Amino acid sequence: MTHAAAMGDLRAFAEEADAGLLTPVSASPLVAALTGDRAVLAAILAVESGWAAVLEHAGLAPAGSAAVVASAAEAGRYDVADIARRAQGGGNPVIPLLADLRKTVAGLDTAGTGAGKAIHTSLTSQDVLDTALMLLARNTVHAVLADLKATTTALAALAGQHADTLCVGRSLTQHSLPFTFGLRAAQWFQGLAAAGRQLEALEFPVQFGGAAGTLAAGTVLTEGTPATPFTLADALAVQLGLAPAAAPWHTNRLAVTSLGHALASVLDACGKVAADVLFLSRPEVAELAEPRAAGRGVSSAMPQKQNPVLSVLVRSAALQAPQLAAQLHLAAANFNDERPDGAWHTEWPALRQLLALALGAAGHIRELAEGLQVFPDAMRRNLDLSGPLLLAEGVSAAVAPLLTEQGGRNGKQQLQQVVDRTLQAPPAEQAATYRKLLREAVPAAVVPDARLEELLDPASYLGQAVEIFGRILAAFPEFVTPTDANGASRG
Repeated sequence: MTHAAAMGDLRAFAEEADAGLLTPVSASPLVAALTGDRAVLAAILAVESGWAAVLEHAGLAPAGSAAVVASAAEAGRYDVADIARRAQGGGNPVIPLLADLRKTVAGLDTAGTGAGKAIHTSLTSQDVLDTALMLLARNTVHAVLADLKATTTALAALAGQHADTLCVGRSLTQHSLPFTFGLRAAQWFQGLAAAGRQLEALEFPVQFGGAAGTLAAGTVLTEGTPATPFTLADALAVQLGLAPAAAPWHTNRLAVTSLGHALASVLDACGKVAADVLFLSRPEVAELAEPRAAGRGVSSAMPQKQNPVLSVLVRSAALQAPQLAAQLHLAAANFNDERPDGAWHTEWPALRQLLALALGAAGHIRELAEGLQVFPDAMRRNLDLSGPLLLAEGVSAAVAPLLTEQGGRNGKQQLQQVVDRTLQAPPAEQAATYRKLLREAVPAAVVPDARLEELLDPASYLGQAVEIFGRILAAFPEFVTPTDANGASRG
């Protein structure tokens, strides 16, 4: 193979470098379109094009220049791999892209408008790249929120359908108390909705400041005109649909760390759902199953396998998020001087990976929630494994005071002795043993048979499960999309 051919192959590989071969959770056309290299390139070009429009509108760039720059700012005109390679020369991709943009503008400016004067005037690379990443993040977060709201709507429906579906609650891997699947789904809803609300509260501010954050070049540019560097920055925010910023935030990175925290919180909540589904879909538990799809969940060796791949992918994203968010905080804490020597650069891949993981996971968790299979009979079977012992707390709360009053002894201690003796029996005999010992310890004159059976019914000891479910949904009304009579979303 010739050197030229080899370089051509390498360039082709570079173009596909973010296809997601080893990150399948985020390997999708939507994730690539919103967070891939070309999306970053398009965002940078959108900032430069938007700035040209702002300058022309303010009379600070030649008439007609914005249209020329907008035409030149089509991402398809540029070689992403070549720009990435050349970015090593200046430490960021804005510098080589600007050189290409200026060349393209010069070629398109056949009318001689002098459109090149509108490119990057008074800006610095950080202004453009920070603003471009906020633009990229805004677009991605909007897509994440759309999937999250579809997911929470599906979970709210599940919670309503299964408000009375009994299952067993587990703590420290062991059976704890009677529970309902409706409450479990409502708690999933709460985690996702609370994280989604953090996303909704984010602002994506425009960055401006010039070479060192003093707006010196912008001050010279606007001297003698009605404009100021601040009005230009605000106009750019409007042009791009971003939030205005009161001042440059070159070295104050709360906009980035807040974004990272919110994305990690979403992935935390997704991870909780995935972890529960992974356990509850084990064959020996079999309370849930992921939605089936042709070719999904298959094994390369075992034809019978149906792996819970959606949950696996979501969990893989959740396990990566904390380190990426921590990287953003680490960078923010090391933003020395007026532009740091490396910390800024470490933000870019961490932030983009968080965006890609959140968007990929949001799509998978939506499909999981909308198609989740629920098996109430298995839930009841697993609940019954502990038998009446599962109600020991409730029995003690109701009966211990009566025993104390009747016999003068500590009723709670008497009932604990019943439990302790029961646990000495083989597991298969514990249910019958507990009933027998409990009846012996609690005279019928104190607690009649009918009342005792009521206390040993799991449905009698659910506390405020239904009320909690209602309060959760009422706390996040914006995360429940109304449906029509046929169940179709109207949102």
